[in-house]
Amino acid sequence: MTDPVRDTNLPDEAAAANELMRLARQIAYHNRRYHAEDAPEISDAEYDALVRRNAWLEAAFPHLIRADSPSRAVGHEVSASPLGKVTHEVRMMSLDNAYTDEEVEDFVARVRRFLALPADAPVTMTAEDKIDGLSCSLRYEHGKLVRAATRGDGQVGEDVTANVAYIKDIPQQLAARPDETLPDVFEIRGEVYMAKADFLALNAAQAEREDKVFANPRNAAAGSLRQKDASITAARPLRFLAHGWGAASSVPEDTQFAMMQRIAAWGVPVSPLLVHCGSTPDMLAHYRSIQAQRADLPYDIDGVVYKVDSLEWQRRLGFVAKAPRWGMAHKFPAERAETTLEAIDIQVGRTGKLTPVGRLAPVLVGGVTVTNVTLHNRDEIGRLGVRVGDRVVLQRAGDVIPQVVENLTRETPRDAYHFPDHCPECGSEAVAEEGEVDVRCTGGLICPAQRTERLRHFVSRAALDIEGLGEKTIAEFFALGWLESPADIYRLRKRRDDIVGREGWKDKSVDNLLAAIEAKRAPDAARLLFGLGIRHVGAVTARDLMKRFVTLPALRDAAQRAWPGEGVEGDPEARAELLSIDGVGPVVVEALGEFFHEPHNVAVWDDLLSEVSPPDFIVETRASAVAGKTVVFTGKLETMSRDEAKAQAEALGARAAGSVSPKTDLIVAGPGAGSKLKKAAELGIEVIDEAAWADIVKAAG
Repeated sequence: MTDPVRDTNLPDEAAAANELMRLARQIAYHNRRYHAEDAPEISDAEYDALVRRNAWLEAAFPHLIRADSPSRAVGHEVSASPLGKVTHEVRMMSLDNAYTDEEVEDFVARVRRFLALPADAPVTMTAEDKIDGLSCSLRYEHGKLVRAATRGDGQVGEDVTANVAYIKDIPQQLAARPDETLPDVFEIRGEVYMAKADFLALNAAQAEREDKVFANPRNAAAGSLRQKDASITAARPLRFLAHGWGAASSVPEDTQFAMMQRIAAWGVPVSPLLVHCGSTPDMLAHYRSIQAQRADLPYDIDGVVYKVDSLEWQRRLGFVAKAPRWGMAHKFPAERAETTLEAIDIQVGRTGKLTPVGRLAPVLVGGVTVTNVTLHNRDEIGRLGVRVGDRVVLQRAGDVIPQVVENLTRETPRDAYHFPDHCPECGSEAVAEEGEVDVRCTGGLICPAQRTERLRHFVSRAALDIEGLGEKTIAEFFALGWLESPADIYRLRKRRDDIVGREGWKDKSVDNLLAAIEAKRAPDAARLLFGLGIRHVGAVTARDLMKRFVTLPALRDAAQRAWPGEGVEGDPEARAELLSIDGVGPVVVEALGEFFHEPHNVAVWDDLLSEVSPPDFIVETRASAVAGKTVVFTGKLETMSRDEAKAQAEALGARAAGSVSPKTDLIVAGPGAGSKLKKAAELGIEVIDEAAWADIVKAAG
C-alpha cells in the first residue's frame, strides 16, 4: 500500500506550487470556520489530512513554502468578535503531528541529534491524552486569576475572563502550600471541553427547546465559552484540563512532569493519564493503552501528546515556525470506506502535466462526503489497476487527503484504463520524458490549459499578487485574445473601454483592476521570477537567486553563461556561483539555462521587462553582529549540535552555509575542523571558536 505522505511519485514543481496554493486557501478557510466561527465543515481527521499533505509537499519542495503557508499559522486571526482581544505575552503554539510509530521514533531521534546526545542516551518524555477541546490560557498574578483568553491566532485571542468564572475546574485563586510563594505571574494553559455525557444532555435539552443542536462536544464547548453573555456560559457544563503554561515570572520545577504536578497541587486539574516515559517503547505502549481506553473516557480525545521532560532541554530545543521542537502529537489512525470509481477525468496543469482525477460515488469517510480523489499519475493507476466501475477502498483522515488505497475488484474482467497519449485540451502528443513518471502535453504555450494556468500563476498571491485577475477573468480575457503573455496584463489599460462594455464590468471595477495592475509596475524581483513559472524555481529558490544576483539581468547573464545548451560546456565560474547558493543544484541550473535559451521564453522575458521595472533586490536583516553574513560551522561542536548552531545563525539574520567559498564571511571552528580551516586561511576568512560564537548569540539577546 502506498502512503502518499512518503510517496515516491512526487508531483512536479508546478503542480506542487498550485496544490500548496489551494491548500493554503482551504486550510485558512477551515481554520476560520473552526477557530473563529465554531462551525467546522469538515472533521478533525480531514483537517489533519489537509495539513499533513501541505507539510509533506513543503518537505519535498522547501523552496515552494508560501508566505501564507499554514505551517506558519496557529489557529485563526480574531476578527469581528463580540469579545475583547488579548495579546498573548508568550505565543500559544500548536504541535506537529505524528501518525506512525516510525515518526515517533524519528521525533525522539531528532531531539537526540539536536541536543548532540549519544544514540543510546535516554530521553525522558511525558505522555498524556490529547483532549479535543478549545485552547485557553489562564493568567494568574500572585495566585489570583486576572485574565483568561482563547488561543485565537496564537498571538491574539479573545478575552473570556468573565466566562471562565463559571467553569468549576478553574480556580479564581491558586492554592499554595503554607511555605510556598506563588510566582508573580504564571499563565496556565489547557483545554476547555465538555464531557460526552454532558454534551448528550445539552443537545437533548437544545432539541427539546427547538434550539441549535451542536455537532460534537468540541463545538459545544467552543460555542459555550465564546459567549458575550456570560450567563449562557454559566448554564453550560464546561470543564478544564491543564497541559502546560505560557508566560511565567518563575517556574518552580525543572521538569515538565514535576511542573504539571505542581499545577495540580495549586488546584487546577491535569490529565489523570499523564505519565513519565523513559524510552520510545514506553511512549508507544502508553499510546496504545490510551487508544484502548478511548471509547470509555469521559471526554473526546484524538491522540497522545509527548513532551521532552527536561525544561532545560526544552529551552535549548526551542521552536520552529508554529510548533516546539520538544513536543509532538501522536494522532489516532485513519478511517476507511468503500465506494465505486465512476469516471476518470484528466486535468492539464501549468507545466502540461496530465493528472488523472477519479470521480466517485459519494461516500462518507471520517465524517466527510468524498466525491473526487486524485490518482496522481499513469504509474499510480497502473499500480492500483483501477478502471471505471471498480470498487475501491478510500482512506481519508490524519494520514492523507482522500486516497485510493486498494482496488477490491482488480481481478474482475474489465477493459484496462488506457492513459491518454494526447492532450485532452489541445490534442498535442502527451509523453513522459526519460526518467519521469509524469505524462506531459508537448503543446507548450499553444495549449490553452497551460497558457491560462501560467497566467493565473503569474498573478497569484505568492507571485505578483494582482487583485481582480481571478481564474474567470483570465479565462475570459484569454478567450478574447487580450491576454496571451504576462506583459499583456500591463497593456490591459489600453482596453479599458472594451472591458467596461462587457457584462459584469462597471467603471469602478475596471478602474480597480487597472489600478491593481499599475501598482505592480515595479514588482519585487523575486516574486516576478517565481511568477514566470520556470520549472524547479519556487518562491524560496527565487529569493535565494535574487539575494545573490540582486538584478534580473545579472541572473539571466549567469544562467546563460552557466548552461549554454545541451551537450555544450558552460562557463565553470558562472555555474559554480549558481551552485554555491543553498537550494540551487544542477537541476535548477539546467532549468534556468533551458529557459533562457528558448527563444520564445526570451521574447516573453524581454516583453515583460519592457512593461515593468523591478528594483534591485535587497534584503533587510536583523541587527546583530552576523546579520547578512554567511557563516560556516566546522569541526566538532561541544556545547550544541550542528542543527542547533545553524538555527542560531538563522535567528540572527545570518545564512548558514555548508561549504567554504569566497562568499563566506565567518567560520566557527571546533576541534578537528580540518580542510575548511586551511581553505579559510587561504581566503583570509575570519575564524572564531565556539565560545566566541556563544558571545555573539548572547550579545544579540
